[in-house]
Amino acid sequence: MTSAAVCGADEALTARALSERVERLAQALRRERPRVLGLLVDNGPDWVVADLAAERAGLPRVPLAAFFTGAQLRHAVETSGIDALLCSDPEAAGALGFTQRAAPEGTRLGWFRRDTPPVALPEGSAQITFTSGTTGTPKGVCLGTAQQRAVAEAIAQATRRLRIERHLCLLPLAVLLESVAGVRAPLIAGAACCVPPLAEVGVVGATGFDPRACLAAIERWHAHSVILLPQMLLALTAALEAGAPPPSSLRFAAVGGAKVAPSLITRARAAGLPVYEGYGLSECGSVVALNLPGANRTGSVGRPLPHAGLRIAEDGEILVSGSRFLGYLGDRTETNPGAWLHSGDLGRLDADGFLTVDGRRKNVLITSFGRNVAPEWPEAELAASGAIAQAAVFGEARPRLCAVIVPRVPQASDAAIDAALQGVNARLPDYAQLAFWIRADAPFGPADGSATSNGRLRREVVWSRYAERIESRYQDHMHCGVESNALL
Repeated sequence: MTSAAVCGADEALTARALSERVERLAQALRRERPRVLGLLVDNGPDWVVADLAAERAGLPRVPLAAFFTGAQLRHAVETSGIDALLCSDPEAAGALGFTQRAAPEGTRLGWFRRDTPPVALPEGSAQITFTSGTTGTPKGVCLGTAQQRAVAEAIAQATRRLRIERHLCLLPLAVLLESVAGVRAPLIAGAACCVPPLAEVGVVGATGFDPRACLAAIERWHAHSVILLPQMLLALTAALEAGAPPPSSLRFAAVGGAKVAPSLITRARAAGLPVYEGYGLSECGSVVALNLPGANRTGSVGRPLPHAGLRIAEDGEILVSGSRFLGYLGDRTETNPGAWLHSGDLGRLDADGFLTVDGRRKNVLITSFGRNVAPEWPEAELAASGAIAQAAVFGEARPRLCAVIVPRVPQASDAAIDAALQGVNARLPDYAQLAFWIRADAPFGPADGSATSNGRLRREVVWSRYAERIESRYQDHMHCGVESNALL
């Protein structure tokens, strides 16, 4: 077992050194007496120290994602009442209205303050995590210390027999999933948390990803575990299939954040990635269910972890009990910690307790034949085809579905995409097959508001941009029944 608890690009802290750094900064924060602390920092030991110190000082904290737009960052600062900021970029802090002051003892980060009106937070709020959500305005989810610890302990317990000694963080630490499952769970388990800058592991901004740089980092850091988003998994799988050597140290790669096609899981494992799908919600402190070696069912997101309970409502919605949030920022509605949380997701539990997630309840399409289709299902299959990077499926009240497609290679021919869709259609029942497709003008992403930072589509934005073209194609099919890229 490594003696370091937290490893960065320029320093490694033992558990004792980490605790001492955290305590010094916690004392300094108590003297400074801010109401709410913001963290706008790249991955590294300084982020971990600041996060743990704020918790020890009893100070509500708000991790801010660098991939948020300026407007989203300002929204987060103002709605949460951040009046102190730890940040490594004075220009970014200044743009948010903060003024630099002398840094408190125990941190190498810049210290910034601003006059901000106080904001009422749910009692016990220790962290406000801003989800990327389905609109351009991130939603603040208020979490308590006990809740986050319960989730981290459940993850540590579930993965203990995997003997994970080094976890490499590939996602921004401002993302709740990485901060809970990639920092707190390893620390509880006595493992090392490796937190190099994101650029070192191949991650740039919200959507930039270099799979070969990532594979090299996994090898260089001798990582036993990582957490991936579906697009990262697809890129890594493609790189391995193209001849990149699989990481020799990796024992466990968790993937979540959006639906993953079972065919992609199968391909990734065949290529040498020990990948296991999971499921979680910010409102539940991140991870709720997880597949594990020896307890895995491809196509499902696993069984619930020890801290969580799952059941399916009569209408198919997934309900979660256990470690739930304290409330939404700015919402005065009372939250009952013992009540079942409505996830907004549709799913099924099999006889062995494995959960399958079908898609978002509000996204379900009803065809003109009365068949219900979660668009995430064909979208995941399309994105796993190799030729298609992203897809948005539509078809409400239509006899067949259609897709707006972003090719993996911008110069890809219509014939290549047709072939990919034919292969996907062969795996889908007729009511979920694609009748035609149109080419997207640009990739879906946070920059233009068409997708969230973890790749989840903002469907209303995509629809608003392509509705006229889609409607025109449906009219063509009604009159002619065939198109150059029709698949009827």
